[in-house]
Amino acid sequence: MAYLLFTCLVLYVLSICSASPPNFVLFFADDLGFGDLGCYGHPSSLTPNLDRLAAGGLRFTDFYCTSPVCSPSRASLLTGRYQTRSGIFPGVFYPGSIGGLPLNETTIAEVLKPLGYATAAVGKWHLGYGANGTFLPTQQGFDQYLGIPYSHDQGPCQNLTCFPPDVKCFGLCDVGVVTVPLVHNDKIKQQPVNFLDLEKSYSDFATNFIITSVKKNQPFFLYYPSHHTHYPQYAGTRAAGHSLRGPFGDALFEFDSTIGNLIATLEQMGVINNTLVFFTADNGPELMRMSRGGNSGPLRCGKGTTYDGGMREPAIAFWPGVIRPGVTHEMASTLDILPTIASLAGAKLPPVILDGFDMTDLLFHKGKSKREAMMFYPIDPNEKYGLFAVRLGKYKAHFYTRGATHSATTPDQDCSDFAVLKVHNPPLIFDLEADPSEHYPLPLDKRPDIQAVLVQIKKVKAQFEATMIFGESQISKGENPDLEPCCSPGCSPKPTCCHC
Repeated sequence: MAYLLFTCLVLYVLSICSASPPNFVLFFADDLGFGDLGCYGHPSSLTPNLDRLAAGGLRFTDFYCTSPVCSPSRASLLTGRYQTRSGIFPGVFYPGSIGGLPLNETTIAEVLKPLGYATAAVGKWHLGYGANGTFLPTQQGFDQYLGIPYSHDQGPCQNLTCFPPDVKCFGLCDVGVVTVPLVHNDKIKQQPVNFLDLEKSYSDFATNFIITSVKKNQPFFLYYPSHHTHYPQYAGTRAAGHSLRGPFGDALFEFDSTIGNLIATLEQMGVINNTLVFFTADNGPELMRMSRGGNSGPLRCGKGTTYDGGMREPAIAFWPGVIRPGVTHEMASTLDILPTIASLAGAKLPPVILDGFDMTDLLFHKGKSKREAMMFYPIDPNEKYGLFAVRLGKYKAHFYTRGATHSATTPDQDCSDFAVLKVHNPPLIFDLEADPSEHYPLPLDKRPDIQAVLVQIKKVKAQFEATMIFGESQISKGENPDLEPCCSPGCSPKPTCCHC
């Protein structure tokens, strides 16, 4: 009876919202592991606002990104398509990259724009900069943008301050290129960026966007991909030294604080009950950074690998009065966010092959997920090898395994870059419900049930790969130093003169 009443309430709320389209706030953490949040079991992480969202929303245990590194994962999130379709491989974009997310790909923002949505992105873009900002968010459906257009370690950081009063950034970051710029729309606002003030700038920008949109009675989509938990970590005076976890914990706490600020703004503006807030992350932790690199909890390996530690992420969906609090063990993915938002907004889906599924039944009724399988590509996918792994239901089969530099330093030798490519024939099969750490392959001998699972997985794999047409690789187009963003384009000598 209680469930029936709740279902009726959800339908009532949604019927009201149909006259006032829902708003969407999408948080995307960077290099965050499955075990990094307090609500996912970390004993010393200070994440009170995310913990609150998890307690009041739906927390996922089996949520996946599509790549164990940044750029391809972001492309899939925004387009609902595996990165291989849009050509965002191998690896990631750099300051002087010639390519970017193709402009004919349709982002969530472009899905919502025809319905009158205000759209804004704040934070890490990492889908290309290009000549004259060709690939910036303002060219992909976003009305406004404030952020660093790629990863904040893709520039020299040795002499920059990451923590107050003047604690220098950890490591060298990328040398020989321009310092990282802060870009507003398509103009460079600051170079190098001031890490101590960066989060306040982001928080103020996002807060003003929400307030302005509400005052205009305009539905909105805010996309906030954070830099914080990516190396090198940074935090301002309001977060530095506040956590028990050191620099990583302080950076995570600062991001969590901004999330709290934005939730408070939604409440103050009276739109919290008409806003879907979704939080997840782009890939697993960069374990090579040790205590500064995040934690994958019980999952194996991390960033750069196709083990679950590299691609299974924390995820929380929050919508007071609409999404019933709880935990779901259903499988879902960043791919599913675009079709879900489109469904809730009443928007048309782009006329292309989508790899995502509408999650509304899962979110509102805790029903079964429409997603039955998840595909795992390495950071350098190609048509010769195809998928490295496939998850079907609770079973995951590895056709290939390989470690990664990003996951070095762990005791598990299969995680590091010394673990070269291995072909598994028959594939390694794991029961992820019984063995989420992927330590104990299931035997095929005298196990007709597992043999039948393998037959089904191979069938799903073949059917999927038959639909996959690899797009032209955008990252393989190479780099041109002249494309590196510079606030004084005609200055000399570059890159050191790019300072303002």
